[in-house]
Amino acid sequence: MSDRKYKQRGYQDEGRERQPPRDKSSGEQQKPRGERPEGPRTPNMPGFRTVVRCHRCGNLLNTAVLLNTACPKCSVALHCCAQCESFLPSARYECMQQIPARVTPKDAFNTCTLFEARSTVERETGSARQSTTRSAFDDLFKL
Repeated sequence: MSDRKYKQRGYQDEGRERQPPRDKSSGEQQKPRGERPEGPRTPNMPGFRTVVRCHRCGNLLNTAVLLNTACPKCSVALHCCAQCESFLPSARYECMQQIPARVTPKDAFNTCTLFEARSTVERETGSARQSTTRSAFDDLFKL
C-alpha cells in the first residue's frame, strides 16, 4: 500500500517519463525577427463628428435648424422642445432653462427663444472603405 492518500499520479512520482532538455546547438536554429520600427505604433482610430439628427426618425440633418425648418424625411417640425439641447423630461416644465410656463406639446413647432438644436458626437464610420471593400469582393467573381 502507498503512503499517499490518493492513487493519482503526480509530480512526486518516481517512475514518470521526463523529456530531456532541448539543446540550442542541436536541431533547428531560431530565425531572426524582422526589424521593428522605432517609436510607438500609430493607432487606427476612427474620427469623430458632430451631427444633428431628427428627434423622430433619426435622419441626418445637413442644414441649420431655423424657425420654419422641417425634417426632409418625415416632415416633422424641428424647432420644437424635443429637438432642443435643453429638453430634459425629469426637469421642471421638462426644460433645463428657466421658463415661465410649460410648453405643450413637446414635439410640435414653438417659438421659444432659448432653442438650440441638439447635436451629438458620433464616430465616423468608414462608409467609403466599406464600399471599396464591397467592390473588391465583387471583383473577385467577375469574369
